[in-house]
Parts: sequence; C-alpha cells; structure tokens
Amino acid sequence: MMKPLLGLTAAFLGASGLSTPAAAREALCDRTCLESIGAQYRTAYLAHDPKRAPFDSKVRFSENNVMMSFPDGTWDTVTQELGEPLYLSDPKTGSVGIYTAILQNDTPGFLAIRLKVENRKITEIEHIISTKRNLSAPPTPFGDPTVFRHDPDLDRAVSKQECGSREQMRQLANGYFSTLENNNGEIRGTRFSPDAKRFENGMEFPEIEKGFKLGRYRFNERVRDRDFFLIDEHRCIVMARAFIDHKGVLDKYILTDGKPAKSIFREPHSWSLLEMFKIKNGMITGVEAVFTGAPYYIRSPWSQ
Repeated sequence: MMKPLLGLTAAFLGASGLSTPAAAREALCDRTCLESIGAQYRTAYLAHDPKRAPFDSKVRFSENNVMMSFPDGTWDTVTQELGEPLYLSDPKTGSVGIYTAILQNDTPGFLAIRLKVENRKITEIEHIISTKRNLSAPPTPFGDPTVFRHDPDLDRAVSKQECGSREQMRQLANGYFSTLENNNGEIRGTRFSPDAKRFENGMEFPEIEKGFKLGRYRFNERVRDRDFFLIDEHRCIVMARAFIDHKGVLDKYILTDGKPAKSIFREPHSWSLLEMFKIKNGMITGVEAVFTGAPYYIRSPWSQ
C-alpha cells in the first residue's frame, strides 16, 4: 500500500514506549516510523500548517536548488495532491523519499521530496518540483499528472537475495548515470532487465537499454554531483540527486544503427533531478524521475 496511515505513527510510538528505554526510543526510527513521518509531512504540506509534522527548530529547506526560509515556495501555493504518493525510506541514513503529483491552483506538477529525519524530527527538506511553466527550453517530456500512476512494482518488497548489498545497488545506479554521460552505445557498470522502463515527469519510456545502446543521449556532457542518499532495502530502490549538463556545442551526430540525429540543446543548459532505481537480481527493472530545467552548471545547496 503506497499511502501509510497517519495513525501508524501514534501506534508505533506507543508500542515502542512500552518496551524500549527512552534513549533507545529516541534513536530508533525504522521504516514504519520514517514513512509515518513522511505521511505527516504530506498532511502538513497540503494544509500549509507546519504544526502537523515534527520539524526540528532549525529545519533547512530548499526548492529547485534554492535554499529558503521555511515554509515558503510551494508550501504556500499547493492546493491539492493528485493520485497516490510513493514512499521510500532508509533507516540507516534517516532518509525519506516521496514521489507525488500536485496542483497549484490550476497548474499541475510532479514533485519529488527528500526528508532527513534525526531523533524523530525532520531536519532537512529538499523539493524538486516540475511544471510546464518552470521546465525551461528545450522542454523535457511531461505527462499528465491528473492520470499518472506509479508503477505498482516500485512499491513491492524485494527479498534480500534478489536485492543484493547496499553497495551493489549503489553501483548499479551509478552505472546508469555513467552510461547516460557521453552516451555512445556502451553500457557502463550497470545492467537492465529486458522490460525495464523509465518514467520521466510521468512520461513513459520503454526499452531503457535500447535507447542507451543507440547512443541517443550523446548530448549529455556530464552527469555530475551524484549523491545516492537513500537506499531502500525493503523495496530495493536507490534514490539519487544529480545534474545533467549540456554544453550546447554538439549539433548533428550518428546513432549506433547509422541513423542521423540532431541535438535539441542549442545553448548551455542543465537538468536538475531526483531519480529512483528499482533493482532485482543485479539489474535495474524500473526508473522514475522528476526533472526540471536549471541554470547551466548550477550546484545543489546539498551537494558535498
């Protein structure tokens, strides 16, 4: 089930309080705990009411790579959530990921959220919001948020044997970015299932590997500032932040099947993204991402 019940938080805390010393209770926040805090965050966000979620007094907040006071940005303008959200969580790093779609009055958009939880309080909030108004030219694919539904397989549990180690998962996700960078037909450090598909701002792209082997994305100069901050070992998903830079100097090029292609990037340009990778048996089986246009070579305030 993609949307945890808000009551889980109270139940979890109550059950923990009966059996765990105070110090241990303060430190422990497992998957149920983290995703319940994520649910409280959504409730507070949609109600424009920070009192409805456990925020640290010094919480840090960014939206589309701009650090700002909290609350601000879409915290003031969101009017409705569309469809069911998808949650990710990593108890080892205290990270929560949420992929959802929202309305701001009559403007639909796709929203990816990263939360950092420490001592059961939200200390960091990162939003990447993509709407048709803020994509910038050239436009990235943009589906219909009012009808988009997450691939149900993303939310399914995966056995430890099928999932592999955290490092193996991270390497496969990093290999995806390495293959995307200066894409020339090589598959670098990753593998894909035959039916693996990607959803980018709600738009479906089947046959991921086929596109890479054609060298379709040769115009990607760099995939930089890669940060794999969340590894969900229950669902076997890696969530990452990155930027894709286009220098705008590549004009015409040839795909590996001999067909001519022309770059759509005619000037320096960057994409900012929060992307997730579903992994099973050493292969990427599904990808979902929220992309938005960004000033060329911008850095995230969270980048190390």
